[in-house]
Amino acid sequence: MRHVVLVGLMGSGKSTVGELVARRTARVLIDVDAAIVSRTGKTVRELWEEGGEAAYRHLESQEVLTLLGSSTPAVLAAPGGVVLDPAVRTALEDAFVVWLRTRPSTLAGRVRIGDHRPLLGDRPYEALAAMSESRLHLYEQVATAVVDTDDVTPEALADMVVDLVARCATDT
Repeated sequence: MRHVVLVGLMGSGKSTVGELVARRTARVLIDVDAAIVSRTGKTVRELWEEGGEAAYRHLESQEVLTLLGSSTPAVLAAPGGVVLDPAVRTALEDAFVVWLRTRPSTLAGRVRIGDHRPLLGDRPYEALAAMSESRLHLYEQVATAVVDTDDVTPEALADMVVDLVARCATDT
C-alpha cells in the first residue's frame, strides 16, 4: 500500500489527524517538520532565520522526497508549503494524498503564533488567506482526495481519511 500524505495549510490538522490515521491503519506517522527539527537539532524558526525561506523549503522538500522513497508505508504530515516544489508534486503521484482543505478563518483560529510559524507575522488571517489563494491550484493538483475540515472533529476527519484509503485499496 502506498504512503498516505496529508497536505494543507498550517492549522488544517495534518499532525493531529495524521496521528489518528496512522494508529487506525497500523502505520507510523512522520510529521515532516518534526523530523527536520529532530535531524537538525534546530527549530523551524532557527532554520528559517539562518537560511531564509528558500533554504527551509529545500530542507522540507528533501525530507519529503526521502520519506516518499521509503518502502515502509507511512502517514506523512507534510509541511504546508511542500507543494510549491515541482519535484515533490511529481513524487506525490505515487502516494495517496489527502488535502485537508480548511477556510482561512478556521485556520487563523487554530494556529498559535510562535516559534514555528514564521510566515504568519502579526496578521495570521491575512497571511493564511493569501497562502490559501496562492496554493489552491497546487493542492488541487496533488490531491487524490479532498476532505473539508471546518467544524469537523479530528476523530471524524480520521474516519473519513481511513475510509478513503480503504476504498482506494479495494479499487486497485
